[in-house]
Amino acid sequence: MTESQTITLTRKQYHALLNHKEELEERLAALDADDGNRIPHEVALAIMRGDSPFVAFRHHLGITLRDLSKRTGIGASYLSEIERGIKSGSAATLSQIATVFSTTIDTLVTMHNHTAAKLKAKT
Repeated sequence: MTESQTITLTRKQYHALLNHKEELEERLAALDADDGNRIPHEVALAIMRGDSPFVAFRHHLGITLRDLSKRTGIGASYLSEIERGIKSGSAATLSQIATVFSTTIDTLVTMHNHTAAKLKAKT
């Protein structure tokens, strides 16, 4: 298209285009501000239903405990104990899990503690 060519839009089309531009700018700003603490919607819903954050992230990614074990180099039985709250896991272990889940240790621990507190309150 050369500079002499023009495009004519209705006012409605023009405003729709501006609104779309603003929405895209907001999305880009959100992506730029992402500090790794974002939780996928499906994961958040599963956690709200009472699932462990570890289980929720794992199911969201469609991986089994054995898959997670292979990706992290951590034994499946130990990962299961962390998921169930029997063991807390070292910082190094949680870091490996968080990396596979594309999140942060803080997110995992905060969500896990929140879920554990809710379960204790029910009993």
